[in-house]
Amino acid sequence: MLEISTSVTDNSIPMERRNYQRVSVTLFGRFMLEDKSEYACQITNMSPGDAGFGTECPGKVGEHIVVYADHIGRFEGTISRIYADGFAMSVNASDRKKDKLAAKLTWLSNQSDLGLPEDRRHDRTVPRDPTSNLVLEDGRNYPCKIIDLSMSGAAVKSEVKPAIGAIASLGSMRGRVVRHFDNGIALEFFAVQKRESLTNFLKM
Repeated sequence: MLEISTSVTDNSIPMERRNYQRVSVTLFGRFMLEDKSEYACQITNMSPGDAGFGTECPGKVGEHIVVYADHIGRFEGTISRIYADGFAMSVNASDRKKDKLAAKLTWLSNQSDLGLPEDRRHDRTVPRDPTSNLVLEDGRNYPCKIIDLSMSGAAVKSEVKPAIGAIASLGSMRGRVVRHFDNGIALEFFAVQKRESLTNFLKM
């Protein structure tokens, strides 16, 4: 479990208010404010008790938010401080939930320190016919080519590169842009797809 450490350099929240050490992370996700509006964000540092966010919509101090983040899943809490380009939040969770968060954060930190490859949970397939369409949340539709596809995500060659965290769809498979590369983007689907769904999609 992550313990208190005097080596923490993030001064966004006074040390005496912290119960855990934050670790540097790069986790993309979305958060929902009290008025049910949702916004893309990037978690830049996190502990089981608090987290720092980069986002264009910080909300307000004291506001309750719900967060959905890559590798972490759903958690909630309260905005505790506003930055110029984001905010900090305190995490509201049971001790058991915080223990699970600590384990995930330790794994993510070790993965980064050791230079381990990105966690790919499912085998990827290269379609015979890669032609498809990338549909953005506002309805804009762009032709694209699928580089590879799995039950949890896809790499897509596209001339348009939506922002990291933007929502996009391939057919009925809806997900979030998690990475840019030279000639396209990587999507992570919101739900793990069934094999038959992928098979039917590839036959289209």
